[in-house]
Amino acid sequence: MLNDKLKNYLHLHFLVFIAGFTAILGKLITIEAVSLVWFRMVIATIFMLIYIKVAKVDISIDRKTLFKFSVGGIIIALHWITFFGAIDVSNISIALAMFSTGAFFASFIEPIVYKRKVIWYEILFGIIVIIGIAIILQTEMKHITGILLGILSAFFSSLFAVLNGKFLEKDSATKISFYEFIAGVIFISLFILLFGDGFSAEYFKLSLEDFIYLLILATICTAYAFIASVYVMKQISPYTVVLTYNLEPIYGVVLALIIFPLTETMSPSFYYGALIILTTVILNGIIKNTKAFKNKKTQNQKIV
Repeated sequence: MLNDKLKNYLHLHFLVFIAGFTAILGKLITIEAVSLVWFRMVIATIFMLIYIKVAKVDISIDRKTLFKFSVGGIIIALHWITFFGAIDVSNISIALAMFSTGAFFASFIEPIVYKRKVIWYEILFGIIVIIGIAIILQTEMKHITGILLGILSAFFSSLFAVLNGKFLEKDSATKISFYEFIAGVIFISLFILLFGDGFSAEYFKLSLEDFIYLLILATICTAYAFIASVYVMKQISPYTVVLTYNLEPIYGVVLALIIFPLTETMSPSFYYGALIILTTVILNGIIKNTKAFKNKKTQNQKIV
């Protein structure tokens, strides 16, 4: 029998694989990023509401908490828009490689939110990550817009993960996810009404392929994965979740190379830079987990 901690880690890795497949769906869906995210969040919200009704989940909330969740919802919407935008203007490999910088951002965001000091080696690793990006830029300047959108997406993702870690101290994963998604839908709807072409009949005309892909994206890769990942964060630290999600590029890039070999094969410099970024992130996580284990062991010895 697997213990609960191992089950949570395996569950987390399964969610990371789903996240990697999300990039594939983003490439297959033909509508642009803002509309894609709007449809994704609307469909996912509906399925979440059904789950809430069936499971009889308590979603009562006060105004202050609603405001906090709304901020989280806007952040995750911006993360998805910039992520799929990066895929649209470049490709999956670029978007996922830049997503690996998420742990670098988390190393600075987490000290602010949890009021702890920035550790010296986090700064060193951050410099190495920047070097990795510079190596990629040497031969991939044609993808500069996608690179910038991917980095911005990684920042929003890290900020969202750390904030959700705080939210989970008081509220359930389902409640948090539900209100964040509603806020995200409202935010994107206002954006479309103010800066887009609005919601005409043409806007809702989707091809059968796009509808099927959106349904998979919204149900399995969003409603389920979103609630599950927020729940996992209650069992595992936010930093570890962000760190583990940096395996997403490995799953996603391998899938992309298999499915889209013509558009996803990159220059050697790209893979050198991506390897530097990913190795740095993993090394950072190993050091943190080792220190956490030693600290826990020391505390247990003191108690005894």
